[in-house]
Amino acid sequence: MNVGEARVRFAEARVARLATADADGRPHVVPIVFALLDERLYSAIDLKPKAHGGSSARLRRLDNIRTNPAVSVLVDDYAEDWRQLWWARADGTARVIAATEAEAVRAIAALSDRYPQYRDTPPPGPVIAIAVHRWSGWVARGYPDTANR
Repeated sequence: MNVGEARVRFAEARVARLATADADGRPHVVPIVFALLDERLYSAIDLKPKAHGGSSARLRRLDNIRTNPAVSVLVDDYAEDWRQLWWARADGTARVIAATEAEAVRAIAALSDRYPQYRDTPPPGPVIAIAVHRWSGWVARGYPDTANR
């Protein structure tokens, strides 16, 4: 899959997985919803309950980004017919921005346009902003038909 196709497939996906790592390199992966504006990905911390009842400002993904801003974001499509498999990845540098900053306000508006769930209750933030440095992807070719086994 070429860079352009990876970016298009990524942009069309509804959910992604954000991979961060702490200062010791321990990985942490969480599903996110996102908006893509130019070469930046945005995801906001919303009001859904978080693990362990923690505050949204003290989430591991936010702590990891503050310590180690290198991230990867993955989207994929699985099918029983493995000839249809694909994934696309965005590697970049992340930062955490307050929901009141102009960039975050634009990001939250884009997220609200993309996800109806945010229209009545926009996410309060903070917002994760990722400057994408590399798009990559893979698409299945040459697999035998496994759908009818």
